[in-house]
Amino acid sequence: MAGLSRSCGNTEGIRVHVIGDPSTRPASLQEAVREAEEMTRNNSRLHLILATVYSGRWDIVQACRELAAKVQDKLLRPEDIDEAMLAGRLSTSVLGEVASPDLLVRTSGELRLSNFLLWQSAYTELYFTNKMWPDFDKDEYIQALKDFQSRERRFGQRKPSQPSN
Repeated sequence: MAGLSRSCGNTEGIRVHVIGDPSTRPASLQEAVREAEEMTRNNSRLHLILATVYSGRWDIVQACRELAAKVQDKLLRPEDIDEAMLAGRLSTSVLGEVASPDLLVRTSGELRLSNFLLWQSAYTELYFTNKMWPDFDKDEYIQALKDFQSRERRFGQRKPSQPSN
């Protein structure tokens, strides 16, 4: 991890961010994650997000626990909690727009999210392919982008009624 931050992170302008439950990582990996994130925190050319021991359900629960602790400490009232506040406590929140991807590509023929970015994917367009990840090449990527471009994004809004003839 530290080698990653030294090699690609600083020379290529890549910011490293690791999401997932840190309590289940070995101490040496926790230290390497902290070091990589610290060394690359000012980089902005590209964000590399590594999900280790990550689960969408875990992410939502840890955000709720943070807010519950603030309520318990009387720093927050329950009625002040809203979607934006909860979203701001998710592990991807430090990434701004990346926290809500426009397109999520699911490889290997699986037709499910597999507990990945559950909250963040509420209005994400999904693209499913039978290709396995190592075989997902430039042509498949272009196909996914073309498919995405053909969609009408409504972000939870109803499709406007068609006038009747």
